[in-house]
Amino acid sequence: MKLKQWIQIFPILSGIMWGSAGIFVRKLSELGLNSVSIVETRIIVAIIIIIAGLLCLDKKLLKIKLKDLWIFICAGIFSMLGLNLCYNFAINELTLSLSAVLLSLAPIFVLILASILFKEKLTLQKTVCAILALIGCILSSGVLEEVGAMKWTTIGIIIGTLGAFFYGTYSIFSKIAMLKGYHSFTVTIYSLMAVGIALLPFTDWLKVWEIIQIDPAPMSGFLLLHSLLTSVLPYICFTVALNYVEAGKVAILASGEPIAAMLFGIFFYQEIPTVLSLIGLFTVLFALGLLTIPFTKLKKIFN
Repeated sequence: MKLKQWIQIFPILSGIMWGSAGIFVRKLSELGLNSVSIVETRIIVAIIIIIAGLLCLDKKLLKIKLKDLWIFICAGIFSMLGLNLCYNFAINELTLSLSAVLLSLAPIFVLILASILFKEKLTLQKTVCAILALIGCILSSGVLEEVGAMKWTTIGIIIGTLGAFFYGTYSIFSKIAMLKGYHSFTVTIYSLMAVGIALLPFTDWLKVWEIIQIDPAPMSGFLLLHSLLTSVLPYICFTVALNYVEAGKVAILASGEPIAAMLFGIFFYQEIPTVLSLIGLFTVLFALGLLTIPFTKLKKIFN
């Protein structure tokens, strides 16, 4: 398998890891931590881990030009922070799967923005795959099930959709940084630092300490795992993929998050999927698989 095909697995892994976010957010919310504090605790841990790694592996990746600082500030405070706050809000207002379904609208925003800014072709293959993935996400969410079976609010849907827009803009700002020659790790760490610095004065550090004191070792491990699975690893996988794959395709490949959220719901909350949910699961998997096949091969298959 060629390198580019292997790299396409990375955004899929990002979607799976992001799909686990609801578990951590709900648990920390139950313990009394507000959304800003939840985001900041995982961001701070992520910054420490990534900086330590870069200092050991390649210090040059920490160098940026002052004139390019705006890219990282926008990717961090506008995109990353906007995405996280909106998604955390939606998770507490909607079901895990519905929150993730709304976030899966991001590829639509990315395809439009990328076609305008980077002149990336909005091909028939990308369009069909995006539509299929979205249909699959909707089916898997349960929104078409019996009336009253889904937990939702109007504000939750609005904020959740806004989160998808912020998610899409992160791909765009990251791509701009890549075109200027910055490594994916550089993009990730400076975006995280922008968020971390911005949220420092608004975080309820006293409450964070109280939560850790409940059971120091397990809670510290829980916060560390939260950071690794929802900040460090997925953002690195996502931005690495942008070095080799078009922004629109990366976003679509990462859109399997609702499926991951459904599976986590089964495991942690015993939310047994319906027939429609399973059909949605296979629809998304089919769309993701279809997207990874070169268009020339598809023509041979169907001819």
